[in-house]
Amino acid sequence: MKQLLPFIILIVFFIILAVLIIALFNHRLKNRILDAGPLNESSVKFLAQLSGFGTESLKWGIILFFAGIGLVTMQYIPYSAEDSPLPYGVETIFIAAGFLTYYLAIQRKKGRQQ
Repeated sequence: MKQLLPFIILIVFFIILAVLIIALFNHRLKNRILDAGPLNESSVKFLAQLSGFGTESLKWGIILFFAGIGLVTMQYIPYSAEDSPLPYGVETIFIAAGFLTYYLAIQRKKGRQQ
């Protein structure tokens, strides 16, 4: 695990950097669209799609919640910390459950809007 930690830190750093760059470019794009003049209906829909109606916060909240539940669950499962891939599998299953929960919540929300 000690050899894996620098690699994980590097990956997390680049993911955070990518998220910040994407947010910056989305902000610049929104400003250019708003500065271009009056907006028609398609422009308003595009801007709403860029902002995500706050679903981005919901997505990460659900995913982190399920990831935390996975970490807590691993405390109660006996396994060999040196040899076992069990912690990775358990955590992946809980994170996937978080993504599925988010997907189902968004589909339900879209179904109500139509």
